[in-house]
Amino acid sequence: MLFVTIQFDNSSLYYSVNNEWHCLILTKFFLFTSDDWSPRSNPSTKKKSVSLKQTKSRRRCSLSSASVSPTPEGIRQKTFLEEVIENTPGDCHLLNCIQCGTCGGSCPSGQDMDHTPRAIFAMISAGLKKEVLKSNTPWYCVSCYYCTVRCPQSVHITDIMYTLKRLAVKEKVYDDSKAPDFSKTFVDWVENYGRAFELGLMSMHLIKHNPFGVFKMAGMGMGMISKGRMAFTPTRIKGIDSLKAILNKAKELEAMA
Repeated sequence: MLFVTIQFDNSSLYYSVNNEWHCLILTKFFLFTSDDWSPRSNPSTKKKSVSLKQTKSRRRCSLSSASVSPTPEGIRQKTFLEEVIENTPGDCHLLNCIQCGTCGGSCPSGQDMDHTPRAIFAMISAGLKKEVLKSNTPWYCVSCYYCTVRCPQSVHITDIMYTLKRLAVKEKVYDDSKAPDFSKTFVDWVENYGRAFELGLMSMHLIKHNPFGVFKMAGMGMGMISKGRMAFTPTRIKGIDSLKAILNKAKELEAMA
């Protein structure tokens, strides 16, 4: 168990590990979990030894030993928060997050996520890179943009989820293989045909991850095909060669970044 000493004021959090002091600038609203200490329940608390522990709670986020990363003297390493902002196109407004939870309450996939988007953003601020990238939250995002539309601070939540997916794939730290594999299969169809092919997408995914699920979905699939709601064979768009050239160029630029 890791024990540290904590002091905090209006703008900074100071913590000591083995008598070595560190400082975090409080640009976000952090939530801590401990056995006997909570700044929300006792705002006047200024100093106390607490046990910091990792938690999978969807409602709270705690600092862990993973956030303590000593660096060589005089060399400042890029924080995970800065890395996410830098890799998200445009101004994602992540620093504007006020932890209101509107995103989590609006998300149609929220009940299946390890952590709500609000918790993910708090974890990013706390430097919990490994925990964030191993979470299934970005993979359950369906890109409906409902959270982005409702966010009072105009945080580009969906764009940030795409960034977390890319980082997870790049560093190969994600746990749930089904969602990333589904995304890859979808992209393969789009790259080859210029559009999604629902029958092929679901068939390949089910055969790989749940073979018996093919029989369960067969009735609904045949009904959709008979009513013209789903194609039986894939069709390529016009100008597929131009699309492939654009995608190949994008991959080259991404590799150079």
